[in-house]
Amino acid sequence: MSVVNWLLDSDPAIRWQVMRDLTHEPADVIAAERSRVASEGWGARLLALQGPDGQWGGTYFPEWTSTTNTLLLLRHMGLDPASDVARRAVALVRDNSKWEHAGQAYFSGEVEPCINGTAVALGSYFGQDVHGVVDRLLTEQLSDGGWNCEAERGSTVSSFGTTINVLEGLLEFDRATPGSTEVTTARRRGEKYLLDRRMFRRLSTGEVVNPEWLRFSFPTRYFYDVLRGLDYMRSASVEPDERCAEAIDLVEAKRAEDGRWPLENPHTGLVYFDVDEGEGKPSRWNTLRAMRVLDWSEHGSTARKDDLTRSEAHSRSSRS
Repeated sequence: MSVVNWLLDSDPAIRWQVMRDLTHEPADVIAAERSRVASEGWGARLLALQGPDGQWGGTYFPEWTSTTNTLLLLRHMGLDPASDVARRAVALVRDNSKWEHAGQAYFSGEVEPCINGTAVALGSYFGQDVHGVVDRLLTEQLSDGGWNCEAERGSTVSSFGTTINVLEGLLEFDRATPGSTEVTTARRRGEKYLLDRRMFRRLSTGEVVNPEWLRFSFPTRYFYDVLRGLDYMRSASVEPDERCAEAIDLVEAKRAEDGRWPLENPHTGLVYFDVDEGEGKPSRWNTLRAMRVLDWSEHGSTARKDDLTRSEAHSRSSRS
């Protein structure tokens, strides 16, 4: 079985993204496969676990079975935000879920930029108003271009983890709205923060900031790693250059002889069910993401823009 066929022999959440990013199927074929996420497999299982009040556990805790982490996983799976089931599920969250920090309404965010970046990503993806959270994040960008949840306690330098969470949120916001020069400028500064550090090194010494970032996990949760950073750059249509070359080489080096990538460094904790076969075993999620990152590194951002035009036009028009 080829690697692509192995990926296709999987859940709809994997298959539709393979069709979009690797085999480049027609938009209607991709949309039909994507629609199955709501009614089959992992997506349907997660949706069935939502409580009558809209919650999965608490809002942010327990960490991996909470409302926030479940919605993040559904977003990764590509649950169509225009579908009736998604609209109902997210409306329940909007109306009932409150942040543990101080009881804030879910799509109003709370105080930590990393959590607020996640709220922006989820709100933007699922068609909710998160302008207030975005405005706050724009005021919290540090002088080096990134963000840090420790800034309120005096930190003046950014963190990779906070920055990637905010960047993913702002990218989703840019896609869901007419666009804002302020938001795009902030994203470009944040991307430069990561790229100038070669995606995993200290700017001052060139040392690896955290060896754990060289191991690829899924779900990534709120943690940073090199594959997550590169997949963001691909998704944002950043043109690959020498600043990410070493990181791309790392991705290539982790390909096994059979053409697949393993699951590494799973973040321990209670989950509803696994979406891969276990640590050290071939991972469909890591393989899918690594293959599309390598495709982006070879062909640049043009192919990604073409994919977005073809496969997301239906979903966007459905939301408008």
